[in-house]
Amino acid sequence: MLEDEIDYESLPENAGLSVHMLAGALAGISEHAVMFPVDSIKTRMQVFATSPVAVYSGVGNAFTRIKSTEGIRALWRGVSSVILGAGPAHAIHFGTLEAVKELAGGNQAGNQVLATSLAGASATIASDAFMNPFDVVKQRMQLHKSEFRTVWACARSVHFTEGLSAFYLSYPTTLAISIPFNAIQFTVYEHIKRFSNPRNDYSPSTHIVAGGIAGAIAAAVTTPLDVAKTILQTRGTAKDADIRNVRGMMDAFRVIWARDGIKGFGRGLTPRVLTIMPSSALCWMSYEFFSTWLPLSLSLATINAYLFAAEALIRND
Repeated sequence: MLEDEIDYESLPENAGLSVHMLAGALAGISEHAVMFPVDSIKTRMQVFATSPVAVYSGVGNAFTRIKSTEGIRALWRGVSSVILGAGPAHAIHFGTLEAVKELAGGNQAGNQVLATSLAGASATIASDAFMNPFDVVKQRMQLHKSEFRTVWACARSVHFTEGLSAFYLSYPTTLAISIPFNAIQFTVYEHIKRFSNPRNDYSPSTHIVAGGIAGAIAAAVTTPLDVAKTILQTRGTAKDADIRNVRGMMDAFRVIWARDGIKGFGRGLTPRVLTIMPSSALCWMSYEFFSTWLPLSLSLATINAYLFAAEALIRND
């Protein structure tokens, strides 16, 4: 059968940049859309809310209270911003990832740790530059009693009241999160995948387990930075002068320490891990699936086109 003749291990090298970018885009949209309600809870738990109604003791408590006071749809506010940005951003991410990994020799024996870490970091710098404004809009819409109901209304308001720089104020912090996050995630994923699947066969269970573990570890390690990023991205909605005047990551750290001490740096840890662990598993499974399926479908399309043309020639003769 044709499926038995597919060399899964050779697909990433032969599939081409466009296939990796398309696979990454589809994986990114799948990843973010599925776990978005938990991400909304994480955002709310990380901000220093002034209203007692918006202070939550845990994920279950937050879900129950948001559902009863605002309706279940409130947990999905901002998802359109993610969908608009995640596809292109993940296409950029995975395209850069595979290109740098190939150039650095990550697909060859030896020096794979350095090559894969470099590939993960490079991919992050490129994709986050595109995604950061969408993430700012998303988090503004996720907040308790957010006044924004559309992506464009939120983007226009942020630009008008705070200027273009507001969309990139958190970018250095985002990179400070994403570079170690993706380097850790990609390196752990590759090692677990190679250990549990040495033949590198297409194995959804392997991709799910490896992706989930890698995502959970990376999420836990980078949570303190994520709290600072949330403060930077939502400062324009804060009523507290100290938060509104935050200008960078160190300012955000000082605010967190002053308000909540060391435990403040772990705000939203549980929903962050709960969001990223399954979404990372889904993302890697989707990416590996599309990386396998797309080249096959393109090959079959090419074969079908050739047979159709040949049949037409025979009929003409």
